[in-house]
Amino acid sequence: MSLGPEASVTDESTTPAADAADRPGEKAVAGRSLKQIAWRRLKKDKVAMAGAIVVIFLILVAILAPVLTRLFGHPIDEYHTDKIDPTLGTPIGRLGGISWDFLFGVEPQSGRDIFSRILYGAQTSLSVAFLSAFVSTILGSVFGLMAGFLGGWVDATISRVMDFLLAFPQLLFAIALLSVLPDELFGLGDRWSRVLVLVGVIGFFGWPYIGRIVRGQTLSLREREFVEASRSLGARSGRILFRELLPNLAAPILVYTTLIIPTNILTEAALSFLGVGIPPPNPSWGGMLSDAVTFYQIDPMYMIIPGGVIFLTVLAFNLFGDGLRDALDPKAR
Repeated sequence: MSLGPEASVTDESTTPAADAADRPGEKAVAGRSLKQIAWRRLKKDKVAMAGAIVVIFLILVAILAPVLTRLFGHPIDEYHTDKIDPTLGTPIGRLGGISWDFLFGVEPQSGRDIFSRILYGAQTSLSVAFLSAFVSTILGSVFGLMAGFLGGWVDATISRVMDFLLAFPQLLFAIALLSVLPDELFGLGDRWSRVLVLVGVIGFFGWPYIGRIVRGQTLSLREREFVEASRSLGARSGRILFRELLPNLAAPILVYTTLIIPTNILTEAALSFLGVGIPPPNPSWGGMLSDAVTFYQIDPMYMIIPGGVIFLTVLAFNLFGDGLRDALDPKAR
């Protein structure tokens, strides 16, 4: 077949990228994936990146708490009565006894190192927050997918269960349950046994929030063309749920998980403040706030330090979660 005088095989086979590469001073246009676009947008959000840096720092502090305690602090169960005024029971020195030897001062009456207890309190609070968020995410994603995709009586049953749990007085139930359970479970000790119970309670009552979000997104995705194509190819419901729908819901699930973690931190702190969280003398930010109520007028630093740590932690997670939501939103500018 004749190509004609204007036709050129070389012209037809040459791509724009090749043309750009042949021209000096010009670079080929490279496509970006959705992950690359989201990461690029997230890097531009300085506030969200600052929150992410604080979150990473807190996680490292919680992991390295024993090492940091040996280097810069004192054992959490070590009493320093020589740092306490025997008459008033308050720390000797200014700002609650803050010094190079005690970076955050000492506790009134007991003289325990606040710095070390803050470090181990980070272990407790972040463990409860992350594990309960994981439980809530798994349950909410599974039940939300089933309710949105299967519909019918499955959707009605799961939706009514979610409505019941959302209306249930979570805090009162947690107080009642934690008050009657034994201090030690499965041989884990009183501290980690109570962490396990807190994870179960907070995670169980937290899944309906993410379940509603996943259900709503699934209702809009189940009528899309890729779902119909999977059905026409004979894919079963399980494959469609977890191989087709779930990857498309990764962004909202990830964003909501980062936003539910600070809520879990506050819930754990509130329960410890009320005396049904982490049992003393184990360190907990909420428990330290509860103990500081008696001394806040004569030793305000004992309340300011754990309260400030909780505030900064929750603020960092919220800032990072908001930035991540904006970065993963394809409609945001």
